[in-house]
Amino acid sequence: MEPTRDLAAALADRLGARVTGLRRLSGGASRETWSFDADGRPLVLRRDPPGSLDPTAMGREAGLLASAAAAGVPVPGLADHGDDLDGAPYMIMERLTGETIPRRLLRDERFAGVRPGLARELGGILARLHTMSPVPGLPGDDALAALTEHYAAFEARPAVELALRWLDGHRPAPGARTVVHGDFRNGNLMISPGGVTGVLDWELTHLGDPVEDLGWLCVKAWRFGSPHPVGGFGTREDLLAGYAAAGGTPPTLEELHWWEVYGTLRWTILCRHQAERFLSGSDPSIEYAVLGRKVCEQEHDLLLALGLTEPATMRDPLEDAVTPDNAPHDRPDAHALIDAVGAFLAEAEQPDDRLRFHARVAASALRMARRELLLGDAHGTAHQNRLKPLGCATDADLAEAVRTGALDDRMDEVVAAVRASVTDRLTVANPRHLSLPGG
Repeated sequence: MEPTRDLAAALADRLGARVTGLRRLSGGASRETWSFDADGRPLVLRRDPPGSLDPTAMGREAGLLASAAAAGVPVPGLADHGDDLDGAPYMIMERLTGETIPRRLLRDERFAGVRPGLARELGGILARLHTMSPVPGLPGDDALAALTEHYAAFEARPAVELALRWLDGHRPAPGARTVVHGDFRNGNLMISPGGVTGVLDWELTHLGDPVEDLGWLCVKAWRFGSPHPVGGFGTREDLLAGYAAAGGTPPTLEELHWWEVYGTLRWTILCRHQAERFLSGSDPSIEYAVLGRKVCEQEHDLLLALGLTEPATMRDPLEDAVTPDNAPHDRPDAHALIDAVGAFLAEAEQPDDRLRFHARVAASALRMARRELLLGDAHGTAHQNRLKPLGCATDADLAEAVRTGALDDRMDEVVAAVRASVTDRLTVANPRHLSLPGG
């Protein structure tokens, strides 16, 4: 039997219902998400991949949905959950009406009426969320210490070291300790033209400072090109007003900024973590491969948040690429072939949303590869010329110097070198990102 048929049969057996319309949804880098109907009832299945590191996580998430509902947080109703559905822990929820895709939420005319009030509404939802009763087994580690430990598993990065030093030196006094959603952002919210219908994806929930959720919602990555800081929807002032009106104690803007910087660093490290699945050979997904090249986007955003760089308009180097007249191979050349494959991926008919999503990711990867072919040698030479005057042979050397303070008397030169390095990598990965506003 085909895998989809096996899963449909397992669902039908579990629910005692006729299962129709089973299809896998796009997104969800760490879990499978499926949509289906059971005797006509619209449902969603979330399932851990085989060999999940924490087989108890799905049960905790089910408990959190019940706790959230009791606190007045809009969440999908829970239909079933367990440890083994076709070999994996799972949870089945009602399928809510609305939209989760950020670019549609931020641009489609049908959401024009709801957008201006979303920052305030989300503040109110977070205030209620932070009154939730915890469930057993929630982690509660120190946020910065845990993030630093996670980062230590990967190569040292100078931009990350600059952010860690700033975070350590500007940390606000400890605040309240509550349930923290951990991934409350545009993309994990179901929104209809009438407002928020559901808060999704509770797998990163933990105990901690509630301002973490507020700061995460304001991280630049979740604005998707919009100038509005709260998920691309509105202002920080509206977010905090909604939080206060619903009974929360709003942080100062300085405290909120610290958690925005923390959140940006966290996403930097999470991108690197996801890329390791591809680099280690454990998962060949193109999505994980491209996430490795997203790290420089977040490093640029870190520098923006710390006031160490500014947005800059840069022409895509692909627009000026020229094939040399003395090329030794037949035409079309390598660049034209890469363009042709990218166009095929972008234009080919794909049978479902997930394949369309991965085709777009693959086309983006080809553009990165072509820019690297054009600029890689020049960037490598420029990088060595930046490091050498600082007495460093590698990025690891520069990262160590930032960590230990060995170059504190030359910090302007250090920042300039880090900024130029990040800009070069971003010119290859996504030059448009350089022009997106911070703030």
